[in-house]
Amino acid sequence: MKKLSANEIRATWLRFFSERGHSIEPGASLVPHNDPTLLWINSGVAALKKYFDGSVTPPNRRITNVQKSIRTNDIDNVGKTARHHTFFEMLGNFSIGDYFRESAIPWAFEILTSPKYFAMPVDKLYFTYLPTDLDTRNLWLKCGVKADHLIPLEGNFWQIGTGPCGPNTEVFFDRGPAFDPDNRGLRLLEEELDNDRYVEIWGIVFSQYNGVEGVARADYAELPYKNIDTGAGLERIACVLQQTPTNFETDLFYPLIKATHDISKVAYEGVNLMAYRVIADHIRTCTFALADGANFSNEGRGYVLRRLLRRAMRYGRKIGIYQPFLYLLVPTVIRIMDDFYPYLDEKEDNIAKKILAEEEKFLKTLTSGEKQLEKMLVDQPAKLSAEATFKLYDTYGFPFELTAEIAEENGVSIDRSGFNALLEKQRERARSARKDAQSMANQSVDLMECHIPSVFDYSSTAPLVSKVVALFRDGQKVEEIEDYGEVILATTNFYAESGGQVADRGFLTSKKCEAEVTDVQKAPNGQHLHVVTLNFGTISLGDEITSQIDVPTRLLTMRNHSATHLLDQVLADVLGDEVHQQGSSVDSDHLRFDFNYAQALTIEQINEIERRVNQQIANGLVNTTLLLPLAEAKKRGAKSLFDEKYGATVRVVEFGNFSSEFCGGTHVANSEDIGVFVIEFERSIASGIRRIQAKTSLGAYNLLKEREKILFDTKEILGAGSYVEILTTLKTLENEKQRLKELNRSLADKLAAAEAETLAEQFVVYDGVHLLVNYLPKLARSALIGLIDVLKAKNDDGVIVLIGQESLDSYPIVASVGPKALKQGIKAGQIVQTIAKKMLGSGGGRVDFANGAGKVKPDINEINKIIKELID
Repeated sequence: MKKLSANEIRATWLRFFSERGHSIEPGASLVPHNDPTLLWINSGVAALKKYFDGSVTPPNRRITNVQKSIRTNDIDNVGKTARHHTFFEMLGNFSIGDYFRESAIPWAFEILTSPKYFAMPVDKLYFTYLPTDLDTRNLWLKCGVKADHLIPLEGNFWQIGTGPCGPNTEVFFDRGPAFDPDNRGLRLLEEELDNDRYVEIWGIVFSQYNGVEGVARADYAELPYKNIDTGAGLERIACVLQQTPTNFETDLFYPLIKATHDISKVAYEGVNLMAYRVIADHIRTCTFALADGANFSNEGRGYVLRRLLRRAMRYGRKIGIYQPFLYLLVPTVIRIMDDFYPYLDEKEDNIAKKILAEEEKFLKTLTSGEKQLEKMLVDQPAKLSAEATFKLYDTYGFPFELTAEIAEENGVSIDRSGFNALLEKQRERARSARKDAQSMANQSVDLMECHIPSVFDYSSTAPLVSKVVALFRDGQKVEEIEDYGEVILATTNFYAESGGQVADRGFLTSKKCEAEVTDVQKAPNGQHLHVVTLNFGTISLGDEITSQIDVPTRLLTMRNHSATHLLDQVLADVLGDEVHQQGSSVDSDHLRFDFNYAQALTIEQINEIERRVNQQIANGLVNTTLLLPLAEAKKRGAKSLFDEKYGATVRVVEFGNFSSEFCGGTHVANSEDIGVFVIEFERSIASGIRRIQAKTSLGAYNLLKEREKILFDTKEILGAGSYVEILTTLKTLENEKQRLKELNRSLADKLAAAEAETLAEQFVVYDGVHLLVNYLPKLARSALIGLIDVLKAKNDDGVIVLIGQESLDSYPIVASVGPKALKQGIKAGQIVQTIAKKMLGSGGGRVDFANGAGKVKPDINEINKIIKELID
């Protein structure tokens, strides 16, 4: 068996399948592109769905890749087992309607066992298969696998909802009895028991059926194109070939463990193993996710990242690291991985800064969370409610485990099951909010096989006469449509939705029909597919038809799109070159541009950005559009989206020497055609991601008129003589407001002093203690606390208990115990806790000061009796 590094394993895999006619597909970004069904790219096939569901035809039907992936469903197992990770790499080989199991299985056997490749001993390999899939069993036998190394399992069938599915076979490596302490042997595989002996290293799916929910598997129809989908875990293969105890001792992880040890100085052994492994796993995930455009936030993938980082920090505390440290591990992650992922190098500083900022934020969170927890422990001295622990977790980001630890130290129990129930409700809400989209669409064979050429005419907005070359109804090829369907024209001027720009709308007309175009999408082979509803008549194959787009809408959209390009470059000029596009949307009403930036823009920055865009509009920059080889376009410095895949030839849109971008959209001929540019708003949409929404042309004019109307209404309400007097009038009103607030505060202080004078005469001496107990139904908690401060100045040795009223079921309680009374063992916290319980509420606090609240009106005589019993 060859001892190969991770880099050598990747290279061997790609070389093997490239030699067998596979195109090497570059790994996709971890952040899914145009796939709302996924939070992360979580497998090798996830980035290739467009090929498997038939929405795009691949240049080569044989594909191999190394795909970085994130899964967090097994996060609690990370560090506990030898093989669970949140970030991992999948080695894959795929066939989209080309070869099938007859090639896939022999190739799998060859790369695993041949001395030229991985050279794994055949007798260490075991293979599972679907019991009815005898073709797979026979092929493994033909390769030389012994019958007793073939394990039939009913669960070997891969399917996610409706769409392509089929039987699968899995390959396991036997690491021997040392990893089987109970000596259960093959039972571990046959009964699918969790274990570290038989490590699954490869899964091969034979995607040959079209699965339909509600239909028996035996009745699934065969797919017109049978596919192969495989995934082999790089980390697991590295563990096998490098013969390490777990994945964490391979060259993918161990340098991180050593770097963490240099900070901690605590031995990597025993109870510390899990902490080191969690840290190594989670910093890899955070580094790659941030590099691919994700950011820390309180929702979606940003929340996942935040949870991983905070979990890693908590485990850092377990090995004595209490300061920010994860950002120091980023260079180690990148040194391990940058041979295969060179794009990481330029992002290193930015990733480290984001992680350090998040670590510092969490340390502040811990501080604020601990303060909140201290208050909760006072209010709930026996048992913390599920709602309290969940609020700490959800609102303050305070780890539940830390809450439990601190509560235990204070002798307070927690409602763990209640917390878990609230957490599950939150998860269910998140699952329900996820878009209800199919995981894999049905294959539309007719659309996939349609290679009829169709041309998009960028320059034409006038009515265009063309020929109907293909017709479909719900993706099925037809000769004629009479109500609705999809149309492909030999030439069209309708733009298909892509690159953030919406599709054109309009009409297709002829002597015998009128059809409204409600959408335009790109067919699998790139043609513009017009989605139409007929108002009258029919459309037949071969018809001459006139395409007429909504020209005013197109022109407004073009202006917004061109302004987006100018804005992109201006943002880099004003905020720095590290600012990059994170998404955009362009229609006739507005443009929306998302970009990475750590803080809110100042009004000065917003004004400067707006001014510079308008300056470039006024400069009359000529639009030059070029079709260039990809390498030449990059050499010219044209901007491109990091996670977008481009073909060999790309379209570049340039405005003078100012802006140059890869773009397939429609644009104005000259920047002065945009007219005017106005920013509507700037705001955060996620941690580290800002959004600018702006308008141009007529939309900008309307926006300015709306703002002018607001100014006019404000002027009228304030009674200002003109617009320029609005600010002066507001400042005058603000000064008057402050004067009245100070007057109100002064009067409140006088009232409190007067009330205190009255109350000071009501002290009684009981058992040598000056005692004042009173119910003041007109006062809220803040007023009671103010009164106590005044009364303490008059008699700081006494016991003062005041009860107010804030609503029909809320009676604030405050208590103060002076130094002399404290020496007699009287405690304010005990007094409030006892009174609050009597009033069906809760409370507590320090020995010298405490507060709480009751839910029922106090019986002041009963309260006096309780306090005297406590003094006794």
